[in-house]
Amino acid sequence: MRHVTVGESFEEFRATARALASAGVLPAEVTFADPDSAPLLFPELLSQPPRPVTTADGLRVPRAFLALGEVVAAHRSPLRWSLLYQILFRLVHGESNLLQDPSDAAVLELGRMRQSVDRDVHKTHAFVRFRRVEEAGVEHFIAWHEPQHRSLHLAAPHFVRRFSSMRWSILTPDATARWDLKSLHFGPGVPRSEAPAADVLEELWRTYYSSVFNPARVNVRAMRAELPRRHWATLPEAALISSLVRQAPRRTSAMVKASIPSPSAALVPPELTVPALRHAALGCRLCPWAAAATQTVFGEGPARAEVMLVGEQPGDFEDLQGRPFVGPAGMLLDEVLAQVGLPRQRLYVTNAVKHFKFERTGKRRIHQKPSAGDIHTCKGWLEAEVRAVQPRIIVALGATAGQAFLGPTFRLIRSRGQFLETPWTSYWLATYHPSALLRIPDATARAEAKAHFREDLAKVAAALLEAA
Repeated sequence: MRHVTVGESFEEFRATARALASAGVLPAEVTFADPDSAPLLFPELLSQPPRPVTTADGLRVPRAFLALGEVVAAHRSPLRWSLLYQILFRLVHGESNLLQDPSDAAVLELGRMRQSVDRDVHKTHAFVRFRRVEEAGVEHFIAWHEPQHRSLHLAAPHFVRRFSSMRWSILTPDATARWDLKSLHFGPGVPRSEAPAADVLEELWRTYYSSVFNPARVNVRAMRAELPRRHWATLPEAALISSLVRQAPRRTSAMVKASIPSPSAALVPPELTVPALRHAALGCRLCPWAAAATQTVFGEGPARAEVMLVGEQPGDFEDLQGRPFVGPAGMLLDEVLAQVGLPRQRLYVTNAVKHFKFERTGKRRIHQKPSAGDIHTCKGWLEAEVRAVQPRIIVALGATAGQAFLGPTFRLIRSRGQFLETPWTSYWLATYHPSALLRIPDATARAEAKAHFREDLAKVAAALLEAA
């Protein structure tokens, strides 16, 4: 067994690996020394005796391998050199098209490493924030960043192209990059304490960031994935993120409300009570579904209920009985409410749309999803209900209910189970509509979604107890 020490340079590895491969040294016969070395992966790939190669001059390595190696060398995995040598050995011993085989385990693993390093370089480009300092009366910009991999040498040329007229330095724990207006220099890493404190430009940047933050496009899950908390300490705008995300629904709703008012708002009576609203809504014929439906199905519950549940629209059972959530979806809702300690009689339950929209097939009436126009037409009634009841917590059941409050850009998959601040209440949460759970064909997926639904309603019950 040979033990070879390789630093972080791909050029150093390349020279050592060429000599080993030329001498016919099997990957299983060499260990690359690294602080976190690990055993060889995929030894079965090299079970056949190699064709001997006697000199390094006989090696013909594809350019694609060199490009791959330059990037993978920056990965922190201690396996990178072993994997690269495995691929190199096989390339020069008869498998010249190995890199074009996407099913090969070693090629696949190196591809993952390359993607991880590429992503790290992208994050360096996105998250580096320079601070202005003066060195001997000369303006200089310094940034501290902590990349996931040793990728500064791959990321730094981007800043040369973008900020060629500025003197700047990027400090990381592994290396430093410095641009002096003429040349790019690399040096050893430094601790974060070497980075400068905040400067006067940061407040301007925070103001700008707040002004361009688009509340209608907030995707919390994507934000967490694209902006990991490990980088927040070096981002001036990070202190604003939690507040901006929580306020996003309020700002989005304000934008929506500033648009064309709902036609039904003109029918809302001066007496803002649930009985008065229900009586006024009985004669509403603003939507084309009012004539076909049996009746208006208005909300019901205590006049000052602490929790308001808002669904999509009445179904067949609800249309016939004139009450919300009395069909199969209502039975499931009642079941889960009882499990989490939220008795139905304590809640106000309603729908975003007050008439049953359906398509008749024989004797059956098949539910049709309300359009954005249907939601807008009925929104005046929903907003009046909220003002009359004044709930502490609003729960939107399904995407349609969420869009009735926050506009057509709302996506349930982005915000399910999260308390948001809205113009109607500081505790607004969206979850699945129980009818959607009933329609999931796969039993396992249905059970998982129902568990999430129960968790969301349990969160509502817990918030209610905390606020008591």
